[in-house]
Amino acid sequence: MNYFKWLGTTFMVLCAFSCSQEDIVETPENLTTTEIAAPIAKRAGLKPIGSGVMMQAFYWDVPAGGTWWNVVNSKVADWSNAGIDAIWLPPASKAQNGPFSMGYDPFDYFDFGEFNQMGSTETRFGSRSELIDMIDTAHENGLSVIADIVINHNSGGDSEANPYTGGNTWTDFNPMSGNFYRSATDFHANNVHNNDSGAFGGYPDLCHHQSYVQDWLWKNPNSIAKYYRDVIGFDGWRFDYVKGFEPWVVKEWKNEVGGFSVGEYWDSNVSTLNYWTSTAEASAFDFACYYKMKDAFMGNDLTALNDDMLWKQNASRAVTFVTNHDTDEIINNKILAYAYILTHEGYPAIFYKDYEEWLNKSQMNNLIWIHNNLAGGSTSILHVDTDEYIAKRNGYNNNGLVVYINNSDVWQERWVETNWSNTVIKDYTGNSNWEPTTQSGNWVKLQAPPRSYSVWSVK
Repeated sequence: MNYFKWLGTTFMVLCAFSCSQEDIVETPENLTTTEIAAPIAKRAGLKPIGSGVMMQAFYWDVPAGGTWWNVVNSKVADWSNAGIDAIWLPPASKAQNGPFSMGYDPFDYFDFGEFNQMGSTETRFGSRSELIDMIDTAHENGLSVIADIVINHNSGGDSEANPYTGGNTWTDFNPMSGNFYRSATDFHANNVHNNDSGAFGGYPDLCHHQSYVQDWLWKNPNSIAKYYRDVIGFDGWRFDYVKGFEPWVVKEWKNEVGGFSVGEYWDSNVSTLNYWTSTAEASAFDFACYYKMKDAFMGNDLTALNDDMLWKQNASRAVTFVTNHDTDEIINNKILAYAYILTHEGYPAIFYKDYEEWLNKSQMNNLIWIHNNLAGGSTSILHVDTDEYIAKRNGYNNNGLVVYINNSDVWQERWVETNWSNTVIKDYTGNSNWEPTTQSGNWVKLQAPPRSYSVWSVK
């Protein structure tokens, strides 16, 4: 999440991320077998996460009024047909700001729009039944559903005397769901320690070292993690603000309930990102890639794409992106940035507004198809200068590709060494009508139009 904004208001990774049947058969206390069986049965035909492209299915301040789950419900079939394999939803439970909240100020983790508290019954996005209907539709269309989990801070508690601070704090949480009551001992400071790795915005900061907190978050049969998975139907997790707590929390959560896991570790330092993913045993959004693309496409210097990124260190742990609900700084030639992430390694995520409103949907669908069908194997950079970037994917179970990004104002041509000898190739974007034959030594002349790109593979 964007903290300034808040203060103002590949199949190759499947084995690391996807949950097994063993992960989803434990029955939580006080829940019926029917409640558990329904979401499990609907997971049978899901696409493997990482085999396609993730859709961030929201943006900051989506329309209020309880309509958003229905909006997403109406689009998941088309997204699946386009090559999306998972959708990432905003925090789905009731937050302090009730009908106006984007969910990042969580109050009752078990209220998905069914209890009249915090100023509304429904959440900003809709009711519990609308959420479950939407998740069911996603599953019917082969899509996994990723929950945005905010477990660093809470909001909306009542004031109480706090023996650890000597004053009053807003740490008395009495949710109407009757689940996960919290008090001062569950937050920092407490009897365990004064703080962990990061508080946020002055809100009560959960202490993950307390066994009671661990039990409610992920350990118990009726924990948040298991309720989200087994009853609501979520398949994976996007952990918000993971700088606020240690990586072992994500690791233990994932080990307990399974599912694809990705952390928002907002940092451009590749070594730091790589350390976090290794320690948490989860993916991270590739902010290093994001900021290098910003330098390349906003700074008009494609040599920035030579620099290090998480996907270059460990592609199986990198979720690449061009825009999200917090960051929209790559404005010039944004489609070129999508051409980059959708032809390179990592698990690319696309942003709702980019896809549905701001960019050409036909171009986006073409790039998604290219990613899913041609972009296999390791990456080799063939040429880079201020205006031109050419790289090839070396292929596995497919022929690979060559992507040519041109950030200049004129057509560009260049001889490059491909993977193919004496082979007719074509541009799968349609931006060039050339169909050259590679030489016996794999060399061929390619071209790319101004402020655009071409993607070449075997015809």
